[in-house]
Amino acid sequence: MDRQQKRDFIASLSDIFAETSFVLVAQNKGLTVADVSELRRRMRAAGATYKVAKNRLAIRALDGTRFDSISPLLKGPTALAWSRDPVAVAKTAVDFAKTNDKFVILGGALGVQNLNPDGIKALAELPSLDTLRAGLLGMIQTPATRIAGILQVPGSQLARVLSAFAKKDDEAAAA
Repeated sequence: MDRQQKRDFIASLSDIFAETSFVLVAQNKGLTVADVSELRRRMRAAGATYKVAKNRLAIRALDGTRFDSISPLLKGPTALAWSRDPVAVAKTAVDFAKTNDKFVILGGALGVQNLNPDGIKALAELPSLDTLRAGLLGMIQTPATRIAGILQVPGSQLARVLSAFAKKDDEAAAA
C-alpha cells in the first residue's frame, strides 16, 4: 500500500466506525483461507462485515472515535467485525468460535462501553433485532385484538338476554 491508499483506508474505516454501533475484535491466527471465507459468508448473511486490517492503520482509524478504547486489543493477527445490529455480529462470531479453535474473540465495544469476551458471549445470547421487532409488533397487535373481543362480548350478551326474553314471552303466550 502506498501512502495515499493508507490514508484512504484510514478514512473509510473511520467513516465506518462513525456509523456503526458495535465493533468486535478477534484473533485470526492460523485460520485457513476457507475458514475466513466461511466466516465472511456468515457475517454477510447476518448483515455484518468482517475485515482483516493492519493494526497500525486500524488504531489510527479508531483514534478520535467512540471505539478508541479497543485500540489495546489490536496486537498480533487481528480482525474487526462490525454491524448496525450488535447481536448479529456477536452471535455469528460466537457460533464460529465454537466450531473453530483458531478464531478467538478478544473483545469489542458497544458504543462507548467496552466488552470483554464474556460480554460478547452474553450479547450473543440476546434475541436478535428481528426477533425483538416481531415481539414488539405482537405486543402492539395483542391489545387491539383484545379490545375487539371485549367490544363484541357486550353485544352478544345483549343478544342472548333479548333472546331469553323472547323465549319467555313465547312460552307465556303458548301457556
